[in-house]
Amino acid sequence: MKADWIISHAFVLTMEGKGVGMIENGAIAVKGDTILAVGPTEEIGKAYQAERMIDGTGKLVMPGLIDAHMHTGLAIFRGMAQDMSHWMQKGLWPLMQNTKKHEALAGSLMAIIEGVKAGTTTFCDYDHSMNEIVEHYVKVGVRARVAETVNELPDDMGLVPVGELYPLDPAIGQRKLSANMQLYEKWHGQANGRITCLFGPQGPDMMRTELMLEVKALAEKYDTRIHMHVAQGDREIDQMLKRYGKRSIPFLEEIGYLDSRLMAVHLTEATKEEAQLVAKRGASMIFCAGSIGIIDGLVPPILDFLEAGGQAALGSDQAPGNNCHNMFNEMKFAAILNKVKRSDPTVFPAWLSLRLATIESAKAIGLEKEIGSLRAGKKADMIILTMQDPGLAPIYTNPVRNIVPNLVYAARGHEVETVIVDGRFIMENRQLMTVDEKEALKKAQEAAEEISRRSQRDIAASNSDIYHMMSEGYL
Repeated sequence: MKADWIISHAFVLTMEGKGVGMIENGAIAVKGDTILAVGPTEEIGKAYQAERMIDGTGKLVMPGLIDAHMHTGLAIFRGMAQDMSHWMQKGLWPLMQNTKKHEALAGSLMAIIEGVKAGTTTFCDYDHSMNEIVEHYVKVGVRARVAETVNELPDDMGLVPVGELYPLDPAIGQRKLSANMQLYEKWHGQANGRITCLFGPQGPDMMRTELMLEVKALAEKYDTRIHMHVAQGDREIDQMLKRYGKRSIPFLEEIGYLDSRLMAVHLTEATKEEAQLVAKRGASMIFCAGSIGIIDGLVPPILDFLEAGGQAALGSDQAPGNNCHNMFNEMKFAAILNKVKRSDPTVFPAWLSLRLATIESAKAIGLEKEIGSLRAGKKADMIILTMQDPGLAPIYTNPVRNIVPNLVYAARGHEVETVIVDGRFIMENRQLMTVDEKEALKKAQEAAEEISRRSQRDIAASNSDIYHMMSEGYL
């Protein structure tokens, strides 16, 4: 049978079955946007021929990584909100209110490029101006599950004192929901189905119940999912108690929000019982280990959630406080932080981290029929890594393989040589094929300089920890 291309003689992690599905001398045959076959090199070589043959000796092929939660427009503020308390109010908001749309868009493209170069092929992006950001995904050629951020907050939230009840404006909420509807109607299913759209309420503390219920009704009408922060911090719980007299998760249970449509992000402040309830109701959990570890100094109850039978995924969240969109970083953080939290080196093994960035993530975001593992009939979304790197060498295959632990605990992303989405090579030999990386970084730097100039007064007024560090010469 004729294929478009075949890679052979590689280590292949299929992520099929209950583990990683390793084939040590494996091959993959692809035609168009679809995988024809996966198996031992000898078997695939007998059954398929192709004009392009790729020698995978010394390389590893695996499903493209899935970043299940991120805000790419915030990448223009990379490194501006860590090592501080009230990172959102004192770090982000003074910058956001001084940022123009084209500047946030420049940050978004930079973040997408970063993710691709570290092996991410599917991006669950959740941001403002998504009707424009989505065009980056189409151009770069990756898969994206996108949502417009919907809330009822005014643009000058940086002026609201920490702890004061958020001022909610229904007109703002309707405008943002309209933008989410426009996103769905224009982009859902576009780019050969690579673009799919969700609804994105920012959090139960940032909008009225009426708007939340309107969003849920729309998600049911269009048969899609809801991407939402849930119990994301003590500030959210404080707002919920002041406004409703209930914590976030009991409130969401009361209004019927906890079901399989909900992608619940963070659960930072969830109790063990609350995490178990979310799992029991069938909602998925998105765990952003690096972000929450840095900005809150906490480890969300991901293990309690998984032990209750929940479906979970990993996400990078945001670059202002997490500082990167690199899923190898997230896999490592996820494993190590949970070992420390439980004081048990056996919990959260490397294979679990890898599954939560591939097949389990695909299930959590509702795309497991198309992506997340390598098998015949699925989309040809995969990455090729060199194993001939000091950080991944030497390779042991018997009596114990060290490939998966080294991927999770040692890989940094630069080992990814090739990125393939829908059967199309969008990065080869570390060179992006669809966008000009240098030009994108130049525009992002120019945008950052303009934001810096306009934000100086508001940043100083925020009186943040990081501002003091700078003034005292520590940064």
